[in-house]
Amino acid sequence: MARLTGTAMRATALGSLLFLVACQTGSNVAGDGAGASATGVTYLQTIRSEHGLPPLNPDSALEKAALQQAAYMARSGKMEHTTGWGKDFAARMNDNGVAGAAAENIAHGGMEPAKLFSMWMNSTGHRRNMLDPRFNKFGLAYVREAKGSDKRYWALVLGR
Repeated sequence: MARLTGTAMRATALGSLLFLVACQTGSNVAGDGAGASATGVTYLQTIRSEHGLPPLNPDSALEKAALQQAAYMARSGKMEHTTGWGKDFAARMNDNGVAGAAAENIAHGGMEPAKLFSMWMNSTGHRRNMLDPRFNKFGLAYVREAKGSDKRYWALVLGR
């Protein structure tokens, strides 16, 4: 049975690590991102007031949850509610300390907020989420598809 010296063990470990890193080259490198709740306030106030509903207030915990989801989608290159780590929406909300009813809208593309909210209002499920009278707060965030890209992954998390 062969024995490895400390130097040989470190070299083997480094080689294994480099192999694993090389296998990851297919993943996307996400660009910049930010919480955008301040931008969403006007759109959501208008949408809700036109339907006789009280306004939604920006919430830092919901914005954090939205930014995490947008970042996951940008890194994976997939627009979906469940992360690659098997975390569904309910698990992500629980991890972020969001209790009670919540909903999430996601989108991807080269759109600015005006088009984003218009698109969501023209989609039955997204519209239902934004007009749900149970919700009184929200968090909005985006992460660019890649550095310098005009395409963004958007996430809006609504809660109470």
